[in-house]
Amino acid sequence: MTGALALTGLAVPMAHADDKPNAWNAPRSGATTFAAGAPTISNVVTNGGKAIVVGTTAKKVVKVTYTVSDPDGVGYADVALWRGSNWDSPTAFLITDALEASCGTGTKVTCTSTFTIDPKLDLWNDQAGTWKVASYVADNNGAGVERTNVGSAVIQRASKVTVNAAPEPVTKNKTITITGSLTRGSWDTGKYVGYGSQSVKLQYLKKGTSAYTTVKTIKADSKGNLKTTVKATADGYYRYVFAGTSTTAGQTAVADYIDVR
Repeated sequence: MTGALALTGLAVPMAHADDKPNAWNAPRSGATTFAAGAPTISNVVTNGGKAIVVGTTAKKVVKVTYTVSDPDGVGYADVALWRGSNWDSPTAFLITDALEASCGTGTKVTCTSTFTIDPKLDLWNDQAGTWKVASYVADNNGAGVERTNVGSAVIQRASKVTVNAAPEPVTKNKTITITGSLTRGSWDTGKYVGYGSQSVKLQYLKKGTSAYTTVKTIKADSKGNLKTTVKATADGYYRYVFAGTSTTAGQTAVADYIDVR
């Protein structure tokens, strides 16, 4: 995992490990006690409140912002992302780049932590979905508190949708075939693979108008292929729209223009 290897000496990415890295198994930055109830953490927002969509190659930079309060002043803050039912042995774990948040000074501060997620190192397909946010915060006297679930984050596999309307040009009121494909990124293989049996909307925009209308909803076959037919009534654009699932982000195909004569 980004930043974790140098700290722990482990030879595997942290999101692929079963246990928390050493950086989160011990008090951080000089904090010596775990004082329940203080400091407090609130207003935790991950990636601006949007799902984190990760493809197969590009690294994804994610920011988590939160508010920390303590009457003795805030001395340290950090967060982590994790999955699983047991905090002591999570099924996946991601730590921040700097292992310490960027915070203001005072008794109530806004903090920002940054994660860099590398799909080639940090993620498996079965880790798509909802993650929890854990926090560790300490005051200026070294009293710290660790909380295992102060927020959530959704990490999704990226998807792609294509469309092609044929034949073209076409005689008015003749049948045209709209084909395409629905694929999603595989973090296991580093490639895009067919996303089968998913519902996809076929939408149409008549030339000279500004709003798409849904013509019909179809399902991809087992390999993610899309195919349906419609009657060509006027020049316009066709596109497939995939709404997304809990594990996979939605996507809209680049529309294909059909010339009706």
